[in-house]
Amino acid sequence: MQSLKILVIGGGIGGLTAAIALRHKGFAVEVIERDPSWSVYGVGIIQQANVLRAMKALGLLDDYLGAGVGFDAVEIFRPDGVKVARVPAPRLLDGYPANVGIGRRALHKVLGDRTIAEGAEVRLGITAETIVDDGEQVAVTFSDGSSGIYDVVIGADGVYSHTRETLFPDAERPAFTGQAVWRYNFPRFADLDALQVYNGPTGVGFVPISEDLMYMYVTTPEPDNPRYPREGLAATMRGKLATCAPAIQALTEQITDDDAVVYRPLEGMLMEGPWHRGRVVLLGDAVHATTPHLGQGAGMAIEDSLVLAEELARADTAEDAFTAYRARRFDRCAYIVRQSLAICHGQLGKGPPVDNAKATAEMFAVTAQPI
Repeated sequence: MQSLKILVIGGGIGGLTAAIALRHKGFAVEVIERDPSWSVYGVGIIQQANVLRAMKALGLLDDYLGAGVGFDAVEIFRPDGVKVARVPAPRLLDGYPANVGIGRRALHKVLGDRTIAEGAEVRLGITAETIVDDGEQVAVTFSDGSSGIYDVVIGADGVYSHTRETLFPDAERPAFTGQAVWRYNFPRFADLDALQVYNGPTGVGFVPISEDLMYMYVTTPEPDNPRYPREGLAATMRGKLATCAPAIQALTEQITDDDAVVYRPLEGMLMEGPWHRGRVVLLGDAVHATTPHLGQGAGMAIEDSLVLAEELARADTAEDAFTAYRARRFDRCAYIVRQSLAICHGQLGKGPPVDNAKATAEMFAVTAQPI
């Protein structure tokens, strides 16, 4: 299909990479984002070699690496701090690292700047109020009173996707796992050259995100899904780490800024049925939200974007493109969602324990496969 006019709902990682990939195919692209400040929280994100491969395909690799830091292994520790494994990560690009740690704000700037440079229109503080698909085009009215006509609409609006709820009111919904994640930035350990993962009921990881910074993530059982008040959040996070390994406890006195703590209950969902209806299609967390145990949530959204753009460029109809897109993506995304949830349930005692070293090595093998 040629000369498509495409609306992307959502200005996060999936929406922006979709916009870039679609512009590379020559499509006219408009992105709307509900947040008028277009902001993201200030901790980091782990991305593996499949994401570097995707960034190369998007023409973003050097800008992306310049905003983060590379590393080539994952180290696994027992709860008492004893290292039990160092899992080498496969490099998929010669001369480039296997993994990247990057600040979310730095990644957002790379993607946002390139989206605009590629000629996509970005509108902030706007939501889609109505979406009417007549089979030939999609009419959309927006919260600012404007409207538009599009050939394709892409819902990249996250785990709580309004687009999904509009299209598929009876579809799967995000389900709370019983676990939550806490994140906080620290000065980087001088010898931190890998992602470090500490097993246990309270799981902890350290991720380098620049030459000077790393972030800590902490997964904790939260069976009642509490909503902790912002005031005192740093002290609450410190308390969650009271029984952890000495290397972790040594950092707790640095957790002092309530506003710097990022706390999020962990939810997941996978749409087992179609990922589109008519000329409207979903990608990323809107259709396969995963817990972060394998570090692949953003990676799956980025890969979705590339595949969807490829299929729209080669197919004769939107229906053909969307069907082929889901066929290429479902098994891979389902693996990440299900295996991440299995690790989560193992940590909570809701299922058999999962060997983190083995699961990590398997994930590397799966995601190394072509998309």
